Amino acid sequence: MGKKVLFVNQEIKPYVPSSEMSEFGYNMPCIMQQEGYEIRSFMPKWGNINERRGQLHEVIRLSGINLIIDDMDHPLIIKVASIPQTRIQVYFIDNEDYFQKRKMTQDEMGNDYPDNGERAIFFARGVLETVKKLRWAPDIIHCQGWMSAVIPFYVKTAYHDEPQFANSKVVTSMFSDQPHGDFGSKFKKSLEFKTAKSSMLKKYGDKFDFMELGKLAIDYSDGIVRTSPDVKQQIIDYAEAEGKPVLNQPEQETVGKVYKDFYEKLLAE
Repeated sequence: MGKKVLFVNQEIKPYVPSSEMSEFGYNMPCIMQQEGYEIRSFMPKWGNINERRGQLHEVIRLSGINLIIDDMDHPLIIKVASIPQTRIQVYFIDNEDYFQKRKMTQDEMGNDYPDNGERAIFFARGVLETVKKLRWAPDIIHCQGWMSAVIPFYVKTAYHDEPQFANSKVVTSMFSDQPHGDFGSKFKKSLEFKTAKSSMLKKYGDKFDFMELGKLAIDYSDGIVRTSPDVKQQIIDYAEAEGKPVLNQPEQETVGKVYKDFYEKLLAE
């Protein structure tokens, strides 16, 4: 069996309507499986996902943990399904407060959910806690979409000493799609967990918007992917200034080889 890649996706086709991110969430795990990697994928169980049509079912042995965020207990529910024709399992992070009966970034009126920051924190910790329970040690953790952007920070701080993540390299894909608002004044404090302290976030603005979130993801990632020319140049300039290797999305016919070379170069460092 080849090296292991954990894809942490905001969206995956066919579980949510087709978009740039859902296409990447579907295509990249499939392509990298064909390149010989062992793949696991995670995404949020958004309220607009049809569980019956997607054949989701709860995994009782993985569910039941309570995650404390901003002094509140939030039960973690894990569901699973398989992408048709690929045999790639997708694990869904679910919770009644953050995901059930709610859409993705925005509500029915087109407004960002005010607790999007907490939702991203819950998702990140839910993914990492579930991977621990699976006793599966990824060589690469590839984060796609803003919802996964705090995972690099946690992998390199609170979860750094966990055997599953001690040697993992983190890749973050940057997209043009982004939340419009910020994550509120309590976001930095809510991020605290084990050795992940709000004091580590002094370099970022108190108005923690998409740009600050992107900087956080970049600072704690080992490599960055620019998925399209529409990604803000400011965020790419920041990555390059921080000395992070940046991969520009290759042509479709070379995607597998180029990503494989990128992964292997990071693993060799």
